[in-house]
Amino acid sequence: MRAVQITRFGGPEVMDVVDLPDPTPGPGQQLYEVSSAGVNFADTHQIENSYLAAQQLPLIPGAEFVGTPAGGGPRVVGLLDGGGYAEKAVAHDALTWPVPDGVSDEQALAVVLQGATAWHMLRTSAHLAEGESVVVIAGAGGVGSLAVQLARRWGAGRVIATASSPEKRALAEELGAHVTVDPALADDDPKQFTGALREANGGKPVDVVLEMTGGNVFSGCLSALAPFGRLVTYGMAARQETRPVPPGMLLQKSRAVIGFWLAHCMARPHMLDAAMDELLPMVADGSLKPVVGGRYPLSNVRDAHQDLLARRTTGKLVLDPAR
Repeated sequence: MRAVQITRFGGPEVMDVVDLPDPTPGPGQQLYEVSSAGVNFADTHQIENSYLAAQQLPLIPGAEFVGTPAGGGPRVVGLLDGGGYAEKAVAHDALTWPVPDGVSDEQALAVVLQGATAWHMLRTSAHLAEGESVVVIAGAGGVGSLAVQLARRWGAGRVIATASSPEKRALAEELGAHVTVDPALADDDPKQFTGALREANGGKPVDVVLEMTGGNVFSGCLSALAPFGRLVTYGMAARQETRPVPPGMLLQKSRAVIGFWLAHCMARPHMLDAAMDELLPMVADGSLKPVVGGRYPLSNVRDAHQDLLARRTTGKLVLDPAR
């Protein structure tokens, strides 16, 4: 099979398309013909070996796919420990879900990891209550574009999204954000960003923040929280140091910082079933609209990562193994 393999850590340049033996299924697994593979920002960390779990070389990146069983059968979307950037992949039966008719590969890939992350951050981690204000960092991105829609659907009183360009801010508003903020305000001074978030909330502190940047954005968001506010952190896209959070800063306002990583739900498949059993039907009936950011040939995988790192993309990026 054709697959993307890395034999050294680094940037997009370390990804090579090579011919490899088909993977072999283990107990409770099946071999799938991959029709589309999802690309996530976490993949850019994986190939650098800068993410939450240490990586072993050589490796095939990719945590999600859409495909059909090698012996024939219905189309499924699934999560993987790795190996998605390939013509074939092996997946556990407990981590695959049938794709409803009318739902595209790209839409299914948008919800299986990024949608489930948005779902669990709002429901499981932040326990969003009706009427609360929600800040979604990177509101035009894969997770953010879905989180904006879910927050509105579940009764958030005010949804504030950040996005790095006028076009992305307009998209976030089309998806349901009441107001948008430029995250570049945090570049020089997190206090300026804090002020902008509070201003966007009518001058009041905010209740929930979904944060994936780190650095000054994290610090500015934390200071913007109201008493009993919750900041859910699920990424470190800025690749810059984040100031430590002293306990007194949390006590002073009864604030909480909560980490979220979907890998822990993969070890508890019922948690993923809860999200997917709600998300896929919403996509099928049109009440949840994933943003598809682009379909790249597998042979152009480096371009996909470069576009993602340069913030040139919106929504979900996928790879086409047939090209």
